[in-house]
Amino acid sequence: MSARDTDWDGVRLHVVTGKGGAGKTTAAAALALALAAGGRKVLLVEVEGRQGIAQLFDCPPLPYEERKVAVAPDGGDVYALAVDTEEALIEYLEMFYNLKRAGKAMTKLGVVDFVTTIAPGLRDVILTGKTSEAVRRKRPDGSFVYDAVVLDAPPTGRIAKFLNVNDEVSGLAKVGPIRNHADTVMRVVRSPETAVHFVTLLEEMPVQETLDGIAELTEVGLPVGGIMINMVHAPMLDSAELAAAGAGELDVAEIVRGLKASGLEHGAEETAEALVAEAAEHARRTALQAREQERLAELSQPRYVLPLLPDGVDLAGLYELAEALREQGAA
Repeated sequence: MSARDTDWDGVRLHVVTGKGGAGKTTAAAALALALAAGGRKVLLVEVEGRQGIAQLFDCPPLPYEERKVAVAPDGGDVYALAVDTEEALIEYLEMFYNLKRAGKAMTKLGVVDFVTTIAPGLRDVILTGKTSEAVRRKRPDGSFVYDAVVLDAPPTGRIAKFLNVNDEVSGLAKVGPIRNHADTVMRVVRSPETAVHFVTLLEEMPVQETLDGIAELTEVGLPVGGIMINMVHAPMLDSAELAAAGAGELDVAEIVRGLKASGLEHGAEETAEALVAEAAEHARRTALQAREQERLAELSQPRYVLPLLPDGVDLAGLYELAEALREQGAA
């Protein structure tokens, strides 16, 4: 059994994608914390300009530079980078064409927007290139600066196109710096050290997008990692109670008697009816989760369950999710 069958040892670039609303950024942040635990250094990168990482780690908006945002359990550091497309393009022009001043002029003229609109593949090369550079970066002694890099990537519907930059630039450049840069990016993305993880909810549309996304990546030869199942509701009723609630067979009169016996005389009937309705909804959701779990179980990819946080996602919640990933062998 290979390492990737049981955990993500050996993977240095973790690309995290998922349907909008599935908690992709939250899962990426939790993964970065989990990977950094025990004294490692991890970089968390976002490319969509939403400053989602800053919000999750309760820090000011991130500039276009790598900054430490958290200390992981048992030591270890998480750094974050919010990639700004304009700054990255200027950096790219300076690196390959010695055109930093021209790049700034282009920004003022709005040429950056024009270029990335007519040639969106170039934008993706720049964004993925910045991430792959961080993966490859080494210290003078030859060791890697970062033990792992986590990329909070675009949603599932765009992930194959975003990562498969060779196809995207094929119409732009056959030779030269752009072509060479794209080839370098693809060597990183297609290597065994890269894994694309999918974040999903146990609902029909997110699960279907995950299935379609995995099939699409497999078809173009990009490496699929694990599936992080987010916001999972733990059953609050046993199987018999769930069956009764789902079938509408709960005894309202019995619940009323129990409420009154507990001292709740006023409004006992209304409370009992509300409880029955809530139990029916809970049974429906639990059945839905089980059905979607079965669909995901047909895949060969490892699955990791992230619980629903009743108080919402805050910094403490991120550490809780990171611990859940560690316990399940994801890091």
